[in-house]
Amino acid sequence: MSQAKILTEKEYRRVLLLLAKKKHQSRNKCLLAISHLAGLRVGEISSLTLKHVLNEDGSIKDEVFLSADETKGNRGRTVLFPQKLREAITDYLSVRFKLKEKDLKVLNQTDTSRALFYSQKSHIEGFDPNTLSQWFSRIYRESGLSGCSSHSGRRRFATVLSENSINPKIIQKLLGHRQIQTTFLYVEVSPKSMRTAVELLS
Repeated sequence: MSQAKILTEKEYRRVLLLLAKKKHQSRNKCLLAISHLAGLRVGEISSLTLKHVLNEDGSIKDEVFLSADETKGNRGRTVLFPQKLREAITDYLSVRFKLKEKDLKVLNQTDTSRALFYSQKSHIEGFDPNTLSQWFSRIYRESGLSGCSSHSGRRRFATVLSENSINPKIIQKLLGHRQIQTTFLYVEVSPKSMRTAVELLS
């Protein structure tokens, strides 16, 4: 089975442009961001609740712990959220609940076990992993991209880190892999990175 295609920056922006024309654009852009900027699996994304991401003051957590039953491999792990992703989640929640950013703390007084990402069927339980996987495949296909799947964001996450000379052990930890050999399979070596490598010899 071939691996999921990794999007270029231009292709990623193409998907964002498509989502901007659709309903639920703030939710959809946030779904794309959490896949590409945190490297989460669809099962992990679908397990996220408001409680996972909200601090008491309504700000978005910079790290989220996923329990063993929320992630793959029967062991929990901590996921780090970069600033750009935290901003996307803040924007999405502000739109979803019709609140100003400074007022998001009121959500802690509601049912925080609700799914972070609502589906058309349920604003409480949200997406199941299979439906979310189909959603990713569809939006990539509608963007004119072939060979992409819900794993494309996870692979791009690993590859971008590698191209920025991040230690493979760190990438392995961020992806939650037991074996570093698995991490190496996620990383795609581009002609640009090969050129950069040999130019170091000059």
